[in-house]
Amino acid sequence: MITVHHLNDSRSQRVLWLLEELEVPYEVKRYQRDLRTMLAPAELKAVHPLGKSPLIEDGAVRVAETGAIVEHLLEAHGQGRLRPQPGTEDRRRFTYWLHYAEGSAMPPLLLKLVFNQLPRRSPAVVRPLISAVAKKAQAGFIDPQIGSHLAFWEAELGRSEWFAGDRFTAADIMMSFPVEAAASRIGVKDRPRLAAFLERIHARPAYQRALERGGPYAYA
Repeated sequence: MITVHHLNDSRSQRVLWLLEELEVPYEVKRYQRDLRTMLAPAELKAVHPLGKSPLIEDGAVRVAETGAIVEHLLEAHGQGRLRPQPGTEDRRRFTYWLHYAEGSAMPPLLLKLVFNQLPRRSPAVVRPLISAVAKKAQAGFIDPQIGSHLAFWEAELGRSEWFAGDRFTAADIMMSFPVEAAASRIGVKDRPRLAAFLERIHARPAYQRALERGGPYAYA
C-alpha cells in the first residue's frame, strides 16, 4: 500500500490526483500548516530532513519531490498510461512540461506570494517602506514575469487541448498547480484557454475524488 504524506494546500494534492487517475490504492497521512506562519509542521521532519511534502512510501521505496514522485508512479504503476509513447513529439512536450511546472513556472508565483505577505509580516514601524518596496518589485519584475508565463501557457494550449498533446497526461496534473496558483493570485479570465483548462481538470472525477481524500485545497 502506498502512503502519501500529505500537507494541506500544497503540491501533494497532485499526487493524490495522479493516484486516483491510475486507480492505485493508497492511504493518506495528513499534516496541517501552522495557521500563523503557514509553514509545515515539525512532524514532517521525522519523515524527510527538509520537512517537505509531498513524500510517498511505496513499499520499501521513499520518494520526495512532486516530479520525481510522478515519474516513479508512472514507472511502477502506470502501465503506459498518462504519458505519450517514447520517441514522439508529444513525449518530448510531456517531459518538458513535467519539469517546467516546478523549474520555471513556480518561482515567480512563489515570489508573488512572498511579496504579497511581506508587508503584513513586517514590523509596523517599517511596514510602509516594505509595502512600497514590495509593490515596486511586483510591478517592475514579478508581475511581468508571470504575465509572460501566462501568455506562453495560453499559446501552448492553442496548439493542442492539453499541454502535451490531444490526450490528458500527467504533465497536465503537474501544470495544474501553477495554473491554479496563477488563477488565484492573478486571474485568468482574460485567458480563455487557461480558464477552459481549469474547467476541464476540475470536472474530472479523479480530481474530485482526490479533493475528498486530501481535504480542502486553497491552491497555496
